[in-house]
Amino acid sequence: MSTANTGSATDNNNESLIAQPTSSVNTDGVQPISAQTTGFTFNHTMLRVKDPAKSLAFYTGVLGMTLLAVKKFPDMGFDLYFLAKLTESERDNLPAGNDLEIFAFRQRGILELTHNYGTETKADFSYHDGNGEPQGFGHICFSVPSLDEAVAWFDKNNVEFKKRPEDGSMKNIAFIKDVDGYWIEIVQADLMG
Repeated sequence: MSTANTGSATDNNNESLIAQPTSSVNTDGVQPISAQTTGFTFNHTMLRVKDPAKSLAFYTGVLGMTLLAVKKFPDMGFDLYFLAKLTESERDNLPAGNDLEIFAFRQRGILELTHNYGTETKADFSYHDGNGEPQGFGHICFSVPSLDEAVAWFDKNNVEFKKRPEDGSMKNIAFIKDVDGYWIEIVQADLMG
């Protein structure tokens, strides 16, 4: 494989490669970008939820997300809910109908909530949050303009904290929990440098 810090090259299969940006972080395992991936978008991550009404209330009411699509699969026993954190301009210009679903699947950072029928009626049912043993999935993250104001908002809405910004050795980072116990990291970008 032949690459430079900028430009393109080819690999052993004569596939076109694009160099990683010179200002990006480079460490063991980082590879050039295959030109075959041009146009790929990291669209969404999925969380399974016990009760979609409670989860939708949390993600729309507390975190300010917008529901963009719902896919129902009654024969298979589940529904999918796709949410995004939109800018004011995106909210003002949001397409409708089928165009809204197409819009949803072209975005970055969509949250998919999957509800398997019947879980909402089981009092002792819960999903593994990935942070207990065995560990796997960890958390999702929201960047906020003011960590202090976000913490005050979460307190006002009785959101459970896993970690407040002043706790532990990692300062200026909070972790809250959603209604299913999934961790959500809360950061203020200019405090992360």
